Amino acid sequence: MRAMVLERLAEPLKLMEWPDPEPSNKEVRVRVMACGVCRTDLHVVDGELPNPKLPIVPGHEIVGHIDVVGAGVDNLAFGMRVGIPWLGYTCGHCRYCRTGRENLCDSPLFTGYTRDGGFATHLLADARYVFRLPDAGNDVDTAPLLCAGLIGWRSLRIAGEGRKIGLYGFGAAAHIIAQVARWQGRDVFAFTRTGDAAAQAFARRLGVCWAGSSEDKPPEELDCAIIYAPVGALVPAALKAVRKGGRVVCAGIHMSDIPAFPYSLLWEERELLSVANLTRHDGDEFFGVVSKAGIVTQTIPYPLASANEALSDLRNGRLQGAAVLVP
Repeated sequence: MRAMVLERLAEPLKLMEWPDPEPSNKEVRVRVMACGVCRTDLHVVDGELPNPKLPIVPGHEIVGHIDVVGAGVDNLAFGMRVGIPWLGYTCGHCRYCRTGRENLCDSPLFTGYTRDGGFATHLLADARYVFRLPDAGNDVDTAPLLCAGLIGWRSLRIAGEGRKIGLYGFGAAAHIIAQVARWQGRDVFAFTRTGDAAAQAFARRLGVCWAGSSEDKPPEELDCAIIYAPVGALVPAALKAVRKGGRVVCAGIHMSDIPAFPYSLLWEERELLSVANLTRHDGDEFFGVVSKAGIVTQTIPYPLASANEALSDLRNGRLQGAAVLVP
């Protein structure tokens, strides 16, 4: 197998050849057809997340086909088309797992962070944390749904049912969730980097009712807002934009420090929440919505060996939509 490997933090990935892995009990081996490039991959590579497994193969928006089935697997079979997300394992017995909050498990494993991921031709996955996908479908277009879509869905549910919703940072997740929110009949307000006319035009093409800079005041008070960009300064900006009783959700796994802000921005029962990881139930819900909402992802394919270029383009805001590696 070939893989793009992170040996040391904040260094470029290296293309390596490794022996084909063999699945252990309750594992499957998957031949990767496409793997999305997520901002979390940047946080891993840049050393912004603590204690990654090194060396590590990043990538957790994976679409592929099972080519070896390990012992003890009875729900998956050779040749099945599957998706592999960020959540790669949970203990099943901590207080969070026992109460349906496996996203907060005390002893989890995460694909592309603490177990090898999909920037490769093959990978191993715990069969219990693999999503069965329809046999038909475009692998490249499906890949971003495995994190940008799933975390976007969880953040949308946590944001509540407010009609007027703001999305701060119009990248891979926001361009998917904007479509879901429009399908739900909501008014979507898109916030981008200052001067990013291309992203604002992209948002308008997806049907948002307003697009502007994250520094701008929206033309109407928002019921809720989701922050996808890893920028702490957006927290007080979003609180300022939501109405009394409104809710702001931070959807990223990493964010720069939140600056001090006056209590008046939080007062009047505004809420500030975060989203952590996902559950398998989130996946079951979201993939049931994808076809109903008519989600169409905008993707930019890269060959596997160009993973560093894809990460750089994401880091520097050169993408509209989602980068996807194609082994």
